[in-house]
Amino acid sequence: MNRLITLSRALPTPEPEITVAYTPILLPMPGRQPLELRLTAPATGRDLPIVILSHGFGPSNYIPSKDGYAPLAQFWAERGLAVIQPTHASSRVGGLDPDSPGGPFFWRERVAEMRAILDQLAEVERQAPAAAGRLNHDRIAVAGHSFGGYTCSLLLGARLQDEEFSDPRIRAGILLASPGRGGADLTPENAARFPFFDVDFSGISTPTLVVCGADDDPHFTPRGPDWHADPFHEAPGAEALLTINGVGHGLGGIAGWDARETEAEDPDALEATRRLTLAWLRSTFAIEPAAWKQSKLELEESAASIAEITSR
Repeated sequence: MNRLITLSRALPTPEPEITVAYTPILLPMPGRQPLELRLTAPATGRDLPIVILSHGFGPSNYIPSKDGYAPLAQFWAERGLAVIQPTHASSRVGGLDPDSPGGPFFWRERVAEMRAILDQLAEVERQAPAAAGRLNHDRIAVAGHSFGGYTCSLLLGARLQDEEFSDPRIRAGILLASPGRGGADLTPENAARFPFFDVDFSGISTPTLVVCGADDDPHFTPRGPDWHADPFHEAPGAEALLTINGVGHGLGGIAGWDARETEAEDPDALEATRRLTLAWLRSTFAIEPAAWKQSKLELEESAASIAEITSR
C-alpha cells in the first residue's frame, strides 16, 4: 500500500460531486477594464458557502490568473463550496500597466477587487445562471496563496500603520504560505521594496487557518520558514497552524502541477493541504461541525509524518 492511498484513507473527505464553471464573469471596476472571474460550484445544492481565492504574484516566468489553482479550487467545489477566482491587477494578464501608479504589485487594487466581488455577488450570480439563488452570501471565506495571502490578511483585519481594510462580510480566512512581518524582519533591500508588508496582524479577529510549508525558505527575510507562521502567532483570530512537511512555498502543487510556483510536486502534501483545509472550512461553516476535529485525530493517529497541526 503506497503512502498516498494510506493518506486518502486516513484523512476523511466527502466524495466528489459534479460541478459547473463559468468564465469569464466580468465585473465593472471604476476607471479601468472589468475584473475577470472564474466561478466553480457544485451543480446541485443550496446555501453554498463562498470562498474567494486570491492568487499569488508569481515568479517572473509564471502568470497567475483566475484559471490557476485548479487542484485546490476544483477539490473544494466538488465537495460543496462555491469558489470565486479573480484575475488580479498584479497579473500580467490583468490588463493594468505595471508601470502605472500602484504597479507592479497593485496591493491596494487587489483589495479593491476583492471588495468588488463582495459588492457584486448578485451580478456574479446573474452571469452564472446555474448557480443563481444557490450561494449563501452570509457564509463567505477568503483564501489566498503567497501575495494572495497578504491580500486576504488585510481583508481579515491586518492593519498597515493607521489604515484599516477589514470587511465584516468575510466570516473566515485561510492564509496559504502568506508573508510574515515586514519592516525590520526583512532584508534592507526588501524592506524598501515592500514597505506595505509592515502590517500588524493583531487586528485579525476573524477565524483564520494559517498554512505553511515546513521547507518554505523565504527570500525576503533572513528568517527561515517560521516567518510564514507570523499571522498564526500574532492574530487573535488564528485558530490553527497547519504545517505541511517536506514541501516549500507551493505546498505540493496547489497552483497546479505545471505552475512555476510549484517548486516540488508532492501528491501527498497536496492531498493533505486540500483535505485538511476543506475539513476546516466545513467545520467553520457548520456544514460538518466535527470534520476538523476528526481530521486532526486521524492525522495524529495515522498520518503524522505528513503534516502537523498546532492549535490555540
